[in-house]
Amino acid sequence: MTDYLDGALEPLANKDFAEHAMRCPICHDLLGEVKNTLLTCASSEAPTPDAGLEARILLKTVPETAITCTQFEEHLTDYLDGFLLAPLYHRWERHALLCSDCSELPGDVVRAIGSCYTYKQDDLPVPTGLEARILQSTIGNVLPEQVRAPVTARLIEWLRGSLDLIVSPQLASVATMLLVSVFVLTNTVSTDGSVGGIYHASLQLAERTAGSATKGSANSMKQFAGTVNELMGTEQSQRKANDSNKNQNSASQNNASGAQTKPNNTNPQQQNR
Repeated sequence: MTDYLDGALEPLANKDFAEHAMRCPICHDLLGEVKNTLLTCASSEAPTPDAGLEARILLKTVPETAITCTQFEEHLTDYLDGFLLAPLYHRWERHALLCSDCSELPGDVVRAIGSCYTYKQDDLPVPTGLEARILQSTIGNVLPEQVRAPVTARLIEWLRGSLDLIVSPQLASVATMLLVSVFVLTNTVSTDGSVGGIYHASLQLAERTAGSATKGSANSMKQFAGTVNELMGTEQSQRKANDSNKNQNSASQNNASGAQTKPNNTNPQQQNR
């Protein structure tokens, strides 16, 4: 079939193949499916192979180019520094893609180096006897009595660890501010120059503040009551003035009506005369 589709059959064999494909329904359908598959593959875009596929193909075809996990670790520092040659560089990357145990190792090393650079300025003093304990735990060439540090060295180390909280850069400014504030308060607020004097002075200040607040509230209540009384007196005076104005207006209206009725009473007498 492949030679027929590629046009590589001899004329007689090509004629026999075509006649059989026309007579046999099974072979006719098979030939049509293969032709359609070839047309589909020719018209579609080829997928981009990933690095893992390429590494697996090279591992199956040329296994001698692969490296072991030990070689991978030996060239790790050179790889991170950018000193690996191109052939070894690609072999190293292929092993990192295929080996699950080594794929996370470069990232762990990079994070560890970054942490070391981050905390480089926060180096702590080496505890006394640490080197001896490490040697005893690893190669055992130190006697057990030499592992434990002397009492004086352990006491100095304990004092140093206790003072680290005070002299550390994060707490030094806070401790300085507290000392300055206590010094200022003892010299200005305290009567006897002690911390107890500051406490008593603060209590007296709180009592005076509470007393002034009480007096102020009482004065404000008195002022409020006086204001209310003034408003009540003003309203009463306005009411009296309005009542007097109403009485004057009614009296004037009555006088005006009386003046109008008098001429009407005198007119009949004048007519009789």
